[in-house]
Amino acid sequence: MKITTLWLAISLVSLTACSTLHHHSSRTPPKKPDLPETVVVYYYVKPGQEGALEDTLARAWTLYQKENMVAAQPHLIVKETQSADNGGQTRYIEIFTWLNHAKPVHAPDSVNKIWGEVLSICQPPNGRQGFCGGEVEMVNPTVKH
Repeated sequence: MKITTLWLAISLVSLTACSTLHHHSSRTPPKKPDLPETVVVYYYVKPGQEGALEDTLARAWTLYQKENMVAAQPHLIVKETQSADNGGQTRYIEIFTWLNHAKPVHAPDSVNKIWGEVLSICQPPNGRQGFCGGEVEMVNPTVKH
């Protein structure tokens, strides 16, 4: 279980693409531990488990807030169903900001437990992971007419 939760923490913090992983020791936070980190996470849910994932993500968000791990905004979850890109599976996309890079690396046991629940609800399509994602940068484009 410890390896599974560590894998989830590393994935949420360190993936820059679904196939690229930069490993961090659970004792050594990333290079910028005090800076906020906005992430995008893709969840590929098992068929029929969409409601369970939605409930689990809602409980996870409440827990992250209680543990003072995340900024209130942005927080967005969208659902994409049966696209060719996700092998016909439902995919959820979540965007949020950790208060700093070290928060998910040093997550409390309560957070590790809920990450285990997320893992049990997700399954990989087409040889991918059941979830993946990484750090992103928020962009506010100017609309030109």
